[in-house]
Amino acid sequence: MPIVPTKGYPQDVKDRLDLDSDAVIARYPVVRSALLPLLHLVQAEEGYVSGDGIKYCAEKLDLTTAEVSGVVTFYSMYKRQQVGDYHVGVCTNTLCAVLGGDEILATLKEHLGVENDERTPESAEGRSLTLEHIECNAACDFAPMMTVNWEFFDNMTPEKAKQLVDDLLAGRPVIASRGPAVCSFRETERILAGFEDRREDAVRGGGSAGPESLVGLKIAQQRGEYA
Repeated sequence: MPIVPTKGYPQDVKDRLDLDSDAVIARYPVVRSALLPLLHLVQAEEGYVSGDGIKYCAEKLDLTTAEVSGVVTFYSMYKRQQVGDYHVGVCTNTLCAVLGGDEILATLKEHLGVENDERTPESAEGRSLTLEHIECNAACDFAPMMTVNWEFFDNMTPEKAKQLVDDLLAGRPVIASRGPAVCSFRETERILAGFEDRREDAVRGGGSAGPESLVGLKIAQQRGEYA
C-alpha cells in the first residue's frame, strides 16, 4: 500500500509533536539517526504511519519523503494502515507452528471474523484489535507464543487465545506472562519512541527470561561449566 504525503498535521498537533520530537532528536549526535524513534512517535499519534507522519519526519530530519518511506516500508513494525487499540500477533514460525501456532491463528481468524493484518470492528466497549501473524520473537521455549502490543503471552492454546482477545475487546485488564499490564497500541508506540513507561508494574518482568529459558544455564552451572 503506497503512502502518499499529504498537506501535513494541523498546527496544534504539529506543536505537540514538535515538543516531543525535539526531545528525541536531541539524544542523537547525527540528526537523521532519530528517524526510527520519530516514526514510533508519529505512529503513536495516529495508530499508523500516515502520509502526514512521513512528511513530518522528513521535514524534522532534513530527509526526503522517499527516504522516510523506504524505512517505513522496510520494517514491519511500522504500519501502513490503522491499527486497532491492540496489535495481536501470533507467531507462526517453525516451533510455534508445530506446537499449535497455525491452529491458534486459524482459530482467531474465525473467532474474530478477520484475516491476517485486518482490524476488527469496534466492540460494544469501543475497542478494536488488529490480528497479524508474526515472525519469531525469540521466545521459542514458551511456544506457542503470542504478543499483544509486543508483550509476551506464553504457552498459548486456541482457547486461551480466544479468551485473551475477548478480554481485550471487553476492556478487561490483561497481564502479560512475563511483563506488565497491557496498555494501548498508541501508548506502546510512545514508549518505543523512548518516553517513560508510566505503568506501575512496568518493572515487573518486562519480557525477561522465565524458568524455561534458564534451564540450560542451571545445568551448566551444576556441571561447573559456567560460574
